[in-house]
Amino acid sequence: MRLAGKVAIVTGGAGGIGRGIVRAFTKEGAAVLVVDIDEKSGKALEDELAGAGRFLHADISQEVSATTIVTAAIEAFGRLDVLVNNAHASRQAPLLETTQDMLELSFGTGFYPTLWLMKAAHAQLAANQGTVINFASGAGIEGQKNQTSYAAAKEAIRAISRVAANEWAVDNINVNLISPLALTEGVESYIAANPGIEDVLLAKTPLHRFGDPEADIGRVAVFLASADADYITGQTIMVDGGSIKLR
Repeated sequence: MRLAGKVAIVTGGAGGIGRGIVRAFTKEGAAVLVVDIDEKSGKALEDELAGAGRFLHADISQEVSATTIVTAAIEAFGRLDVLVNNAHASRQAPLLETTQDMLELSFGTGFYPTLWLMKAAHAQLAANQGTVINFASGAGIEGQKNQTSYAAAKEAIRAISRVAANEWAVDNINVNLISPLALTEGVESYIAANPGIEDVLLAKTPLHRFGDPEADIGRVAVFLASADADYITGQTIMVDGGSIKLR
């Protein structure tokens, strides 16, 4: 049990990559506060976890929610060791067609909640030599077409993660990012709406498959949350089958 005794918050935890991380964490002994706006899926996951997880319906786009979420984790499980900022919504459009509303959606559900939760969780994480796991994307790293708002927010998240890694090292808080490629419900919908895109994506992926949210992405999150990763901070970990190789 690599995470025995640890308590984690996972935003967007009721589905996709977030749910995969929640399941991987609880199998390794962690207690998890699952934060999501999808109440039906969140309650179902809480029932599945049988005490190892607690669901909290919260709108992370509201700054006040950050304190509410951290407080809920402490009230439920007595402490906080790991913060996973996974939730993020966006809409695709070419750069010339990107609107202020699109930017506000992406930054309002991705960048700002990540910043707010990091700030709200800092005291608890410092007290417990904790871990922050944020999420990057190949959309930002490569500047993928039609991803202006999403790419911008994801690269902003990378930037503050590196700043926090430098500033919070004195507090023994590790801050890293995962950049994933996984077959989630969202990716399945994207493939269905764009015939041929699956072959394009897999052609540039050396391992020639999509990752599994739990077995592939979740297990890397377990590693980053465990003592095995104590000497890793400020890094973007590419969990994408080899499609992007950072230099």
